[in-house]
Amino acid sequence: MTVKKVPLNKDKLNQIVTDARKNQAEREQSYRGQALKMYPWICGRCAREFTPANLQELTVHHRNHNHDDNPADGSNWELLCLYCHDNEHQRYEETRFGSSNDSASSSAPIGSHNPFANLKNLLEAKK
Repeated sequence: MTVKKVPLNKDKLNQIVTDARKNQAEREQSYRGQALKMYPWICGRCAREFTPANLQELTVHHRNHNHDDNPADGSNWELLCLYCHDNEHQRYEETRFGSSNDSASSSAPIGSHNPFANLKNLLEAKK
């Protein structure tokens, strides 16, 4: 079975991408602006304080991880610094999909070497 290739309309594709980016930026600005007015400029995890000079490093985290769930009361938002926000999403992904480190460490043999096992005998021999 042959697949008929349809030529891409690059202008239409570019317009779709442009509109999607614009809509995403508007959506982010709307809930970000609301959250920054609603909450103090402090990271909810590490308590780092922010000023207008470094406010771009403070992000709005969606507690239920649904970026389209933006209630006006802000109950799904918390302000997190970039580092805590990345950490929160990493923990979520590890919980959701399982950590590759956990599976590797559970099947790995436990080390049995003790570098200080004979230390007492060596010290007593020097006396």
